[in-house]
Amino acid sequence: MSQLKESNQTLDFFCDFKKISANVSEIEMSLNTLNYLLGKEDLFAGITEIWHRDPTVFDVLSILIAVRDDGKKPVVDKHGNVVLLKSYFQSGDKVFEFLQETGLAEIFYSRRIKNLVDYVFGIETGLDTNARKNRSGHIMENTVAKIFRENGINFRQEVYSSEFPELSVLGTDEKRFDFFIESKSMKYLIEVNFYSGGGSKLNEVARSFSELASKMSIVAGFEFIWITDGIGWKSARNKLEEAYKIIQNVYNLTTIKDFIKLVKQQA
Repeated sequence: MSQLKESNQTLDFFCDFKKISANVSEIEMSLNTLNYLLGKEDLFAGITEIWHRDPTVFDVLSILIAVRDDGKKPVVDKHGNVVLLKSYFQSGDKVFEFLQETGLAEIFYSRRIKNLVDYVFGIETGLDTNARKNRSGHIMENTVAKIFRENGINFRQEVYSSEFPELSVLGTDEKRFDFFIESKSMKYLIEVNFYSGGGSKLNEVARSFSELASKMSIVAGFEFIWITDGIGWKSARNKLEEAYKIIQNVYNLTTIKDFIKLVKQQA
């Protein structure tokens, strides 16, 4: 517990600007067309004019309210009926209603937004923060992979349990492991994660991995390895301690050297 690291976040963790730029570029032409509506005194006339030229331009409107719509998102209209969000983009009248009901119409009239491309770049940056949990996991995977390479350990990433008939004890659901290492005497299936904050997720992970390790313990030649770190575990110390008693091999970024030593001894 005293070795747990406070963070694994480098500065490129916070925003994936490459992905953000790609998302904006994909709809940039439509956004530039919609710029025509900014400051328009007769907003409805402007919408009608664009509609007659290219009605598909309005398909991007949901992103202006920070919503990624797959065409299935339900909303409640002004009459109290549940409708699909995309239904607002099927006529000029409905587009005008969408802008009024969301409050965007007033923003357009007042020109508080100067350029929709820049505005959506800001929205995409905000939405990208939702991906930080995934990025934290990827950072931990990259860190562990780097340690393995530096120590000459051969490994594979993203290996599925279905590859090994012996692991049918895990059930019908296919399990993906972060790493797979094979020595002369053992096959190691490895999960890694990092938690800088607490929460119910840690309890769930500890319980899930304990069950996984128990099932794998009866399969000869296979062993489950858990490499985890982060001060988030301080708030779930008891759950980690319970898992530690069940899972034979739990390591952090400091003690991972012991696992590497074990693998090399079996080479």
